[in-house]
Amino acid sequence: MKIYGDARSGNCYKLKLICALRGLEHEWIPVDVVQGETRRSEFLSLNPNGQIPVCVTDDGEVLTESNAILFYLAQGSPYWPATPLAQTRVLEWQFFEQYTHEPAIAVARFIKFYLDMPAERAAEYESRVKAGYRALDLMERHLASHAFFVGQACTIADISLYAYTHVAPEGGFDLDGYAAIGAWLGRVRELPGYVGMED
Repeated sequence: MKIYGDARSGNCYKLKLICALRGLEHEWIPVDVVQGETRRSEFLSLNPNGQIPVCVTDDGEVLTESNAILFYLAQGSPYWPATPLAQTRVLEWQFFEQYTHEPAIAVARFIKFYLDMPAERAAEYESRVKAGYRALDLMERHLASHAFFVGQACTIADISLYAYTHVAPEGGFDLDGYAAIGAWLGRVRELPGYVGMED
């Protein structure tokens, strides 16, 4: 199995983390987004949408979209729960991650951390930060009474949300006031097999 990704990308880190937690062997192929490598013809032949991550399975199937690939890699493991209701709860949080959380927190981090805060994107950055704090507030309320996002153990809902939440300070987010999120981040880091974003 091959995974094409940028080590600093939260969407790519999701796959690195599930592979580590499950002990899934794979070859990591670095792709530099800032240098435009996702727009080169050889990459576009894998994913015409020009986005990372991309997973090429052992039998040559090309998979795209981070949460869809997470679903594939979690099959047959506790990270994808057994009951339809729990599965639906996982999907709820993953849709939240892609439509509410990631567009705010990941984009703010990209503007500040990757692009070094260009003046022409300052207003956009401030808007993303406001939206990011709203997402964090919702997560904090849920985690105040739950150890993980679905059930009593880590699922791919947690992996999806962990990826950009744990590096949110790089986007200018202050997590000090989010005690429940802080405790949850610690529980994820304590999982057997855990690896950091750039380990």
